[in-house]
Amino acid sequence: MSALEETLELLEWPRLCQHLSSFTSTHQGRRHCCRGSLPESLSESLTLQARTQEMASLDGLLDGGLSFQGVGDLDVILLRCSKGGVASGEELLAVADTLGAARRLRRQIDEPELRPACTALLSDVATLPALEQRLKFAIEEGGRVADRASAALEGLRRHWQELRSRRRDKLQDVIRRWSAHLQDTVIAERNGRPVLAVKAGAGGQCPGMVHDSSASGSTVFVEPKSVVDLGNRLADLDGRIREEEQRVLAELSTAVAEQVDGLLALMAVLLHLDLALARGRYGQWLGAVPPRLEAASDAPFTLQNLRHPLLVWQERKEQGPAVVPVSIEVSPSLRVVAITGPNTGGKTVTLKSLGLAALMARAGLWLPCSGSPILPWCAQVLADIGDEQSLQQSLSTFSGHVRRIGRILAAIDSGPAPALVLLDEVGAGTDPSEGSALATALLRALADRARLTVATTHFGELKALKYSDSRFENASVAFDSETLSPTYHLLWGIPGRSNALAIATRLGLDEGVIAQARSLLSPRGDGEANSVIRGLEEQRQRQQAAAEDAAALLARTELLHEELLARWETQKQHSAERQERGRQRLETSIRSGQKEVRQLIRRLRDDQADGETARKAGQRLRKLEDRYRPEQERRQHLGWRPEVGDRIRVLALGKAAEVLAVSDDGLQLKVRCGVMRSTVELSAVESLDGRKPEPPAPVVQIKARRGSGSAEVRTSRNTIDVRGMRVHEAEAAVDDVLRGANGPVWVIHGIGTGRLKRGLRDWLASLAYVERVVDAEQGDGGAGCSVIWVR
Repeated sequence: MSALEETLELLEWPRLCQHLSSFTSTHQGRRHCCRGSLPESLSESLTLQARTQEMASLDGLLDGGLSFQGVGDLDVILLRCSKGGVASGEELLAVADTLGAARRLRRQIDEPELRPACTALLSDVATLPALEQRLKFAIEEGGRVADRASAALEGLRRHWQELRSRRRDKLQDVIRRWSAHLQDTVIAERNGRPVLAVKAGAGGQCPGMVHDSSASGSTVFVEPKSVVDLGNRLADLDGRIREEEQRVLAELSTAVAEQVDGLLALMAVLLHLDLALARGRYGQWLGAVPPRLEAASDAPFTLQNLRHPLLVWQERKEQGPAVVPVSIEVSPSLRVVAITGPNTGGKTVTLKSLGLAALMARAGLWLPCSGSPILPWCAQVLADIGDEQSLQQSLSTFSGHVRRIGRILAAIDSGPAPALVLLDEVGAGTDPSEGSALATALLRALADRARLTVATTHFGELKALKYSDSRFENASVAFDSETLSPTYHLLWGIPGRSNALAIATRLGLDEGVIAQARSLLSPRGDGEANSVIRGLEEQRQRQQAAAEDAAALLARTELLHEELLARWETQKQHSAERQERGRQRLETSIRSGQKEVRQLIRRLRDDQADGETARKAGQRLRKLEDRYRPEQERRQHLGWRPEVGDRIRVLALGKAAEVLAVSDDGLQLKVRCGVMRSTVELSAVESLDGRKPEPPAPVVQIKARRGSGSAEVRTSRNTIDVRGMRVHEAEAAVDDVLRGANGPVWVIHGIGTGRLKRGLRDWLASLAYVERVVDAEQGDGGAGCSVIWVR
């Protein structure tokens, strides 16, 4: 047995593989799992890990998970067909069902972007739909060759049914004629022939062939002579039918043999998929996480809360005790870790957990730990665990350990790197001084050859190696001195004490013996090393208590942080609710204002409406504008001036509009909001990103009153643009300006069809406070602008 095979047995790898096999879906998957084979390269392990991840993810997405139902074990069938043998109907139907299942799985899995590893596995595989259809056409459920498989077979079976029906009718006729001589009217069967139960004394009255008799001799079973010929013909047809069925099966077996290479490749792919799914389901059952395998041989080992997978199985399946996890942190520079501490404290379990973790990661399995485990890909995992004492081979405990360690060293020298070595009770079984010296030399040799060596020991000299060689580190299993029992927790950086007397006390050893042992130990002052270890343990306990206090403070801080976040979310929600209520009130106000405006427009459109009606409507519109105008934001963003074609926001409406024109002084804008056009002040708009417009420098124009020698000043205050308005809208706007005017007013109405100008002139002529209305000078718009003088 090689060192690797021996290690797999010591770490109970076959038992773990047996557990894994219970999650497979096919017979060939179970057989392959039980073999426990390991990949030979890092790339193979990474591919297995990728397939595991992809299949586990897909299994969780599908209702009921992935199903391998229909996939059969075809190894024996394909071998027989390839050798020229004939498969049975059930076996050929299993081939067809496997092809159908493979095609279904391919549809579910084939997704290059989401599942590249599994899709690549299926890329060159043919599911042979033509062969599947041919097999299912010729074979019925249960494996019977269908009548449609052969015209000759169909004819033979039809003829057989006709003869059988004729024989049954004749038997019924014989039963009626022989009723007085029969024991009963049941048609029995002997040697494949139909017989009737005839009384022994009436044999001469019932001619036929006797096939059997009862035990008492009172009944003989006779095949009536009238149906013997039919029976012979049926037997002949049976033989011919079997020959035809065998011929059909032979043809189908030949068809399978022609595709045997493709079928073998398909079965290999289905095996890989089944194993990947089994690894994923096993990992999810363990509560495991995917590891990160590093190509560098000096990569660190980072395993947080690692649990022994076999102990997890024992806990869940066999109601065993709870598993205590261990955390392993090995930096790239470390080569040897010496674990010390009491017996039954969990040192050996730690060794096996680490060894199985390396093997599981290599085999594409997830690791039962937390966080993101990191470890190098270990080409060899070698272990010396347990007692190899053998009376048959004349081996003592020490001799057995030495021989096994020799095989380990030979495997490291001749095998691939890196190697993980696990040694239990190194140097034990011989004189302590010589065993300690041998163990020290061995660990120093392994530090030069192996990536990592983890050894358990009780030798104090091995605990001191850390202080002379930076490649060494100490660890220990914790021991509760109050309960005199181990806690199974692994402590890093602190060597442990054996606590042999405490354990002996817990196990019930005679108190007198223990007291005498203490007296023999006391003259040596309990040992300086143990005193140092005790001090380190006390210091660790104080640090652990401080860490727990810090963790509690951190937890309270996190709770306070969450409470503050919750309050902030609540405030934000309340603010949003207030804004929504305000928006709803604004919409209600707008709808109410729109309704009143529509009423005013209808009044103005009335034929009986006069100027006074228009004036009152204008005043009402101004009041509505003041009532429903929202409060403007007090944001100052200077440096922006709207231009023709710009998109701006009208503050009074809260909506976006397009600038159609800008007044000469830049203080008024003609805008279009939807289908509505209007003139607004520059201060009543802002940019879409919230910037306020910068007012232009004031422009003063000196105008001469027509027919008068005095000068008038034209500004934006005495100029109004009513282009685009209806007549009644323009009247209301001009009336508003005229009532506050202190001089002439320039009204820009454009030329167009002239309807707006005529309507305004007619209305102005009816106003008593208007002195005169004339066209503006050519530079001010000419006929497109009217100048109004008030009294």
